Amino acid sequence: MNDESLALLKKLSELDGVSGFENRVRDCLRDELDGLAEFETDNLGSLICKKTGSSAEPRIMLPAHMDEIGFMVKDITDEGFIRFAPLGGWLDQTLLGHTVTVKTANGELPGVIGCTPPHLMPRDERKKVIERKTMFIDIGARDKEHAQEELGVRIGNPIIPRQPFERMADDKYLLGKAWDDRVGCALIVDIVKQLQHEEHPNTVFAVGTTQEEVGVRGAKTAVDVVDPHFCVVLDVGIVTDTPGIKDEPKSELGKGPLIYVQDGGTIAHHRFNEFVLAQANAEGIPYQLSLLEQGSTDARAIHVHARGVPSVLVGIPARYIHSHAGVIHTDDYDATLHLLLAIVRALSAQEAASLISM
Repeated sequence: MNDESLALLKKLSELDGVSGFENRVRDCLRDELDGLAEFETDNLGSLICKKTGSSAEPRIMLPAHMDEIGFMVKDITDEGFIRFAPLGGWLDQTLLGHTVTVKTANGELPGVIGCTPPHLMPRDERKKVIERKTMFIDIGARDKEHAQEELGVRIGNPIIPRQPFERMADDKYLLGKAWDDRVGCALIVDIVKQLQHEEHPNTVFAVGTTQEEVGVRGAKTAVDVVDPHFCVVLDVGIVTDTPGIKDEPKSELGKGPLIYVQDGGTIAHHRFNEFVLAQANAEGIPYQLSLLEQGSTDARAIHVHARGVPSVLVGIPARYIHSHAGVIHTDDYDATLHLLLAIVRALSAQEAASLISM
């Protein structure tokens, strides 16, 4: 991985952008691609970056969602603690003790997720999973009036996990927040930059979508703007190389992107999937086949647009998604970028016709 891509990953990972509040991520993508693509936005805030090749068709949509999981202020107690609601899917047991940022009209406030200390719990309660509804966020407010009147806290404020970007013991392993799906956002920037230097027989739409984590809402509107012929969704892939995972297809960090034949919302288009695999094999790009029974991506909305959009999900391997911090591998990023370039180079109008003919 080159230094420019590494810096981009760090920048995107550390940006705040929970579902419905993706503006900083959108601004970053626009700044990175300024002068390299034509821009358009839909009314939910998704950013569409158009890169025209030697032909207007086929139109290839490469979406990556800009939002990360987080929380929203639900209420403020009389003592000044925040009750919070999730934005996206969380396991309650991952929350306690983590630090967050509460964004208000008056600025950003650091906070920590707390609960009743174990020393004050009945012994049998200590063994149970503590539920989110009994937790709170401590922002250091004196009371409710202080939180509301001086600090600017109100119901609806976004709350974002705090986690710095770091390189790990093997510096190909990258630790950070929001890999789901800032790693995909970085890839759509890099693919558009790479395409400045070569011909491609199609038009590429690199799309940063909004509100994926709360129901693929941005994808539903962005696909109407693009009206694509094909779609390659860029999201994280769930690896199974950590202790305790059984009865799932084997997948590992550093072994190439996960190409999903199915997830909880989409069955990959068979012919297009075979086309993608053929490009990987021809280029010697490592990949891993996988299947996900639960959870879905932007493909769920995109593949049923209009008369149907042949879609494939390419997952960049990641550990610990839907938590405060995750781990990815630089080799997987490079292999995924290589694969995307191979797909775009090969997907001509003639090839497209053969893939959708019945």
